[in-house]
Amino acid sequence: MLHLLANFTKVPVIRKWLIHSTTVLGVFMSTLDASIVNIAMPEITNYFHTTINNVEWVVMIYLLLISSLLLTYGRLGDMYGHRPVFISGFAIFTIASLSNSLSPNIWALIASRALQAIGAGAILAVVQAIVADTFLPSERGKAIGINAMFVSLGLAAGPSFGGYLVQTFGWQSIFTINIPIGIIGTFWAWMLLPTKDKKTQKFDFGGAITIFISLSTFLLALSHGQVWGWGSLIIISLFFTTLVSFIIFITIETKCQYPMVNFMLFRNRVFLASNVSAMINYLTQYTVTFLMPFYLVNFLVLPTKISGYLMSVFPLTMLLTSPVAGALSDRLNSRLLTSIGMVVICTGTIILSHTESFSYLIITAGLALVGIGTGLFLAPNNNAIMGSAPKNQIGVASGMLALMRNIGQVMGVAVSGAVFSTQLARYSYLNSNASFTLALHDTYLVAAIIGAIGAIICWSRGDQQTANISQTRISKLNFPGK
Repeated sequence: MLHLLANFTKVPVIRKWLIHSTTVLGVFMSTLDASIVNIAMPEITNYFHTTINNVEWVVMIYLLLISSLLLTYGRLGDMYGHRPVFISGFAIFTIASLSNSLSPNIWALIASRALQAIGAGAILAVVQAIVADTFLPSERGKAIGINAMFVSLGLAAGPSFGGYLVQTFGWQSIFTINIPIGIIGTFWAWMLLPTKDKKTQKFDFGGAITIFISLSTFLLALSHGQVWGWGSLIIISLFFTTLVSFIIFITIETKCQYPMVNFMLFRNRVFLASNVSAMINYLTQYTVTFLMPFYLVNFLVLPTKISGYLMSVFPLTMLLTSPVAGALSDRLNSRLLTSIGMVVICTGTIILSHTESFSYLIITAGLALVGIGTGLFLAPNNNAIMGSAPKNQIGVASGMLALMRNIGQVMGVAVSGAVFSTQLARYSYLNSNASFTLALHDTYLVAAIIGAIGAIICWSRGDQQTANISQTRISKLNFPGK
C-alpha cells in the first residue's frame, strides 16, 4: 500500500499539490489552535483556580516565542532545507499538544504552550518558502491564495468549534484535537517534502540571540503597555532593551560572514514595501476584530451566538476571496490588487465607525468589506514578497513575512487599545453610551487612516519588473549560501 502511494506521489503534477497539502495542513492547524484557545480561557481559569493575569500567559508566551523565533527558523531552513524544520515543527507541536492536555497546573500549561510555540514557529516560518520552492511563478499566487483560504478557515472555525469542544469535553479537548492532525501532518510531510543539500555555513548564534531578545521585549512592551502604563519603569526598560539588543544585532549582522538577515534584501523596494504594508494590513484588521466583540457583546448586549455569527462574516468573506485573488496575482499586477485590497479595507473600517446607530446591515457590510479587502491583499502581497527574494533567501523571506503578521497583530491590539482608552477619557463628560460610541468611532477612523497609508505604500512600491531587476542585482552580491 505504501509502495503504491509512493509511486503515486512521484507524478510531478500531482506531487506539487500533495506537497502543498502539507503546508495547508500546517497553517490550518496553527491558526485553528491560535483562535481556539481564547474561548477556553475562562474555563482554564476556573479549572486551575488561578487569576486572569496568570492565564493570559497561556496566550502571551505562545505569541512571544513564535514571533521571536521566526527569523531564526527561516534562516535554518535556508541552511539545512525546509523539510527538517517543517517536520520537526509538526512533531514538537504534536508532542506539546499532548503535554498541554495533561498539564497538572497553570505553570505546566504555560511551559507546554512555550514548547508548542517552538513547534508552531517552525511550521509557520517556512510554509511560504516551501510553496515558493514547489511552484513556478505562474502558479505560486494560486497556491498562496489557497493557503490564505485555510488560514481564514482556521480563524473562522476556532471560536465555534472550540466552544463546542470545551462545553462537551472540557478545555483539554482543544489540545487533544491537535494530536491526530499533528501525527498525520508529520507523516505526510516526511513522505512528501524533498530533501536538499545542506549549505556549508556557520549558524549566526549572536544574531539569533540578539534578535530574539529584541523582538520578545518589543512585543511584550507593546502588548502590556496599556495595562502596565506606557511611562512605567518596566515598559521603558523593555523598550530600552529592545533598542540596545537591536543595535547589537545590526552590528553583528553587518560583520558576520553568514548573517541571520542579509540587509541587502531591503534594497529591493518591492520586498521592503510589501513587508511594511503586510504589517499595516494586520494592524488595521486586528483593530477591527479586537474591538468589535466589545461593541457587540458588552455595549449592544447581543447574544454571544449572534455576535459570533456576525464576527464570522470577516473570515468567511476572506476565505472566498483569497484563492481568487491569489490566482489573479499570477496574471495581474499584484501592486494593483494589494492597493485595491487596502482601499476596500479602509472603506469597510469607515462604515464600521458609524457605531452611533446599530444596524445588522452596516455591521455585516463593514465586516464583509474588511474580509474581501484582506482576501484581495494577502495572497498577492505574499506572492510579491516571495517572488522578490533571491532563491537562497526564501526561508528568511518566509520568516520575515510571518514576523510582520505577528507584529501587526500585536500593534493592532496595542494601538487600538491606546487610542480607544484615550478617546474614552476625552469624552468622559458625556454619558457612557455616547462616550463609548465616539471613542470607537475615532479608533476606527485612525485605523482607516493607517490603512490608507498602507494603500499608498502598496501603490508606490513598483511592479514585479522592478522586483526582478532588484532581485538580479542583489543575487550578484555576496549572499550567504550562493
